[in-house]
Amino acid sequence: MIAALIASAVLAVAVGPGGSSARSLSPRALGTPAPGAFASPAGDWLTFDLNAQRANGWPTAAGITAADLHRLRRLTIHIDGTVDSAAVALHNLVIAGRPRDVFFVTTTYGRTLAIDAANGRVLWRYTPASLHRLQGSGQVTTASPVIDPSLQYIYTTSPDGFVHKLAITSGRVVWSTRVTWDPTREKLAGGLNIDGGSLVVPTDGYYGDAPSYQGHVVTIDLLSGRITHVWNSLCSNIRTLIHPPSRCGSSDSAIWGRPGTVILPGSGDILVSTGNGPFNGRTNWGDSVLELSPTLRLLHNWTPANQQQLNQTDHDLGSTEPALLPVAGGPPLAVQGGKDGILRLLDLARLDGTAGPAGPRTGGELQRIKAPGPTDVYSQPAVARLGSRIYVFVTDGAGTAAYVLRGRRLRMAWENSRPGTSPVLADGLLFSYDEQDGLLLVLNPRSGRVERTLPAAPGHWNSPIVFDGHIVLPEGSYFTHSSGGTIDIYQRPGA
Repeated sequence: MIAALIASAVLAVAVGPGGSSARSLSPRALGTPAPGAFASPAGDWLTFDLNAQRANGWPTAAGITAADLHRLRRLTIHIDGTVDSAAVALHNLVIAGRPRDVFFVTTTYGRTLAIDAANGRVLWRYTPASLHRLQGSGQVTTASPVIDPSLQYIYTTSPDGFVHKLAITSGRVVWSTRVTWDPTREKLAGGLNIDGGSLVVPTDGYYGDAPSYQGHVVTIDLLSGRITHVWNSLCSNIRTLIHPPSRCGSSDSAIWGRPGTVILPGSGDILVSTGNGPFNGRTNWGDSVLELSPTLRLLHNWTPANQQQLNQTDHDLGSTEPALLPVAGGPPLAVQGGKDGILRLLDLARLDGTAGPAGPRTGGELQRIKAPGPTDVYSQPAVARLGSRIYVFVTDGAGTAAYVLRGRRLRMAWENSRPGTSPVLADGLLFSYDEQDGLLLVLNPRSGRVERTLPAAPGHWNSPIVFDGHIVLPEGSYFTHSSGGTIDIYQRPGA
């Protein structure tokens, strides 16, 4: 059942409802989406990697084809902040009296901007009160925002430890909610997500792993902004926000992969992977893939047999999150990367090799296969069914590779030495940002052939989105502590 739901969710993205009519977003009751069924209509990019399942693209409907690549127009804009994450976007959104294609970004110090994709003009900006106090410091956020299913609001983060609900057409604050008691040690790094009527927020630690902190997941009621549940990856017996180190003697186990969380369609269960930290299979869950219920009850875990070694050598498992494979009528599978340069194929119905509850058992993966290079994987894979084959596209600091699923095994189909951040699949093209050389590569997903190289600028964890004839690529790194940055917009003529 899980496998069929994953496959149908990916299909819904591929052929989802479109329409070019303008949307004024007057108040209307759209109802609460089904758990895990948060999919973007054609032309919109509502969350990191397109949807709550983090499929990282759609085979059709993005508005840029191979025939458009040599006609793309590049517009570079300069903004008051660095966006070390990805944008989200709506097409035909009515702001200031007319419909526009609009994208939204959050800077490292928490400023959120709504930008007209046609001309790069800032339509509104939200600036948290803490920005001027924190700007220039190492206290940042790298979380991508998420747009409410009603299309009337956007949820964003700021490095002071708060999450904000903003009106989509004005940036007006609806509510703000604290999700950590110590934002100097617990960073909002992974993308925000939506699961039914809840906002899902994970927390990370800062570079250097300065104790004491705990990775945790928080769910917030979309309407009221009230925290409904908390799950801590260390001292998981404590179900409230921990004020470190007063109530928990363990530290680390951050949740810091780019997607933040992955929502399983149908059940609404939440997948997360954790970084370096202690593991005992009872209350501490470092270096593990974990399945949580929508109410944040721990259901299952997969923990590598060499978890202790990963922790001791700083080879976080949780440098990325599980990538769901769209397997119809077969086993529900996911791919998990890590800083050790190994990809693991997991059976979601038997994470640790059994159907039992979470516990101290380790191992149980179906397969281990090398990542491109191989080297640390910090990106989120893109997955898609192309024809009769299921592909997994993985980028890292040493290269890009495509893997094809055959039965319950992955086989590498092609590999190159072009580094990249989280890739995006759209209209039969693979878009990959080479953050080291400052290039946006467009590849043939079946062969790996580079179809076009687009000029850009160097960056860090930024990744592109493709929507309604536009490519939006933020650039720069939070390590510069800069108050400015650039975004490249590439657009098809007439878009």
